[in-house]
Amino acid sequence: MARMAAAAPLLAAAPTHWKSSGERMRELLDEWKAAPHAERAAEAVLWKRLSAARNAFTKRRKAYFATLEAEREDVRARKENLCAEAEALSSSTEWGPTTSAFRELMRKWKGAGRADREAEAELWKRFRAAQDKFFTARAEVFSAKDAALREHAEAKQQLLDQAQGLLPVSDIRSARSALRGIQERWEQVGAVPRDAREHLESGLRRVEEAVRKAEEAQWRRSNPEALARAEGTVAQLRATIAQLEDQLAKARERDDARAVIDAEEALTARRAWLEEAEHTLAEFSG
Repeated sequence: MARMAAAAPLLAAAPTHWKSSGERMRELLDEWKAAPHAERAAEAVLWKRLSAARNAFTKRRKAYFATLEAEREDVRARKENLCAEAEALSSSTEWGPTTSAFRELMRKWKGAGRADREAEAELWKRFRAAQDKFFTARAEVFSAKDAALREHAEAKQQLLDQAQGLLPVSDIRSARSALRGIQERWEQVGAVPRDAREHLESGLRRVEEAVRKAEEAQWRRSNPEALARAEGTVAQLRATIAQLEDQLAKARERDDARAVIDAEEALTARRAWLEEAEHTLAEFSG
């Protein structure tokens, strides 16, 4: 009996392993009942110690579970509020902000703790249903939008094929008219998926640039003043180069190294300019 009376207070003050501690406390009581009786006064003292330990253990256990129940009730209330917020957002069509809001609600849900098992399961079912309603609707809208964008891309690819068929430009007037019609329909088609945008836009820009260059070349060919300027530039550069070649020859004859270098540098620059000017002049007869 003394052993049981001594073990009970230690068990009552032990860490909260409530199930195993409760079972051990019952075992001590069963052992007490099965043990032979001691002298009455000593047995009364030992029983008082055992009984007090049992009462202390029971009070601690009740207090712990009362606190746990209060905490779980607080968690349940907080998660009910989160469910209400999620359900209020479930019909939103503001996809970006609402997605962020659901992400924040999930963060709060994970940090809220756990209610009792039955309430936790029911609350999670509500919360998940609200989430699913929103994200299913969003997925359907995005899927429809993606399909529309793909159709736009196909339409623009057809327009790009038509535009590329204008090259090389032979009839500038008809090419410009056809390109203008293509550009108008292009704008009417609307947006395309991001992964197709650069291919389509750059392809049309290349056609536009080719038509623009053809128009510029035609203008130069039909402009007598521009032709005269081009011819004058070529003639002036050829004369300047002839003078510089003469200066270079004389500098070499008198062995003037500085003059040779200056003349060679001037000749290199003028010859490059002449090549460009002759190319411009050739476009008038191209």
